[in-house]
Amino acid sequence: MYSFIESYMTISYPYLELKSLYQSIKPEIDEAIMRVVSSGSYSLGEEVKEFEKLYAMYTGVKYCVAVGNGLDAIRLSLMALNIGKGDEVLIPANTYIATALAVSEVGATPVLVEPHPFTFNIDPAKIEEKVTSKTKAILVVHLYGQPADMKPISKIAKKYHLKVIEDNAQAHGAVYAGRKTGSLSDIAATSFYPGKNLGALGDGGAITTDNKKLAEKVRFLANYGQKVKYINVYKGINSRLDEVQAAVLSVKLHHLDEWNEQRRKIALQYTTALKGLPEIQVTEVVEGSLPVWHIYPILVKKRNKVKKLLSENGIQTLVHYPLPMHHQKAYQEWAHLKKKLPITERIHREELSLPLYPLMSQDHIDAVISSLSKISATL
Repeated sequence: MYSFIESYMTISYPYLELKSLYQSIKPEIDEAIMRVVSSGSYSLGEEVKEFEKLYAMYTGVKYCVAVGNGLDAIRLSLMALNIGKGDEVLIPANTYIATALAVSEVGATPVLVEPHPFTFNIDPAKIEEKVTSKTKAILVVHLYGQPADMKPISKIAKKYHLKVIEDNAQAHGAVYAGRKTGSLSDIAATSFYPGKNLGALGDGGAITTDNKKLAEKVRFLANYGQKVKYINVYKGINSRLDEVQAAVLSVKLHHLDEWNEQRRKIALQYTTALKGLPEIQVTEVVEGSLPVWHIYPILVKKRNKVKKLLSENGIQTLVHYPLPMHHQKAYQEWAHLKKKLPITERIHREELSLPLYPLMSQDHIDAVISSLSKISATL
């Protein structure tokens, strides 16, 4: 619906602009790609090994296994933990459907937990009431680039002997209690889809952990379940990060902290200007955490109207996500939850994602703030 509206508008200020990032480091990217093309080695080669080493060091873990995409990364994490049919996995109710799909794909049951009304991440206070004898893990999503509140979550997990898995796809480089996300659990999964803070030029993903046995098992599972070619130990899948993407990611990783800092500066301008405006709620940050603002979400009651007015001013915005999982036909068994997830319902009804990317101009930032300030006064 929104893209239809905007197709008739002139977008002067896009939501996201990836080409400028490429142009800013073009010689490095081009050299990396040509190095792979000239090498004649295109799969499971030295570029993947180097990226795995670099990303493990960056995240602060001992092991990284690169895989084909973020969905595979979550699925392989679950498989490595022996989670499957008859098991339950607690997940945030307001996350993207990929989190739930990974749980379903291994035969387990996703159980929805309400988010915190101000941080929009899974609410630790709502987790314990969802734990049953079938619960095997808590799958935490660091949504929008905001670290979830891991200390109370880990405490609950320890109490009930549960595994903790991080979905770190939106939070590359975020920090919680002095440690980077992706290092705060038994095992963590991430995506390097092009629009992510650390994005490839196509699909890509990875798993990080300090557990050697888990890392080895993931590596076997991602390669048809084999340790030695043609000797299959597990019923695995085929999920690989190719050499070109690994080379590109290694280059971009060196710039990630700088880009994340630029995101924080933009987010600070938004928060300072928008906090307290009528009808607009900004996100609260968990104490002791440092977000990376993959998405800057606001809640606004007349979301569709505001989105349309911003579009008329040439400002493109997105919605994450317009239809919650329990409204999707794919999970029609959750239809009865519509009245039991009021915070999730509100977030999906009111969430609006503002433009934010590292090389965003000050004119762009000012246009968003000025337009929203004027619009909010009329709501």
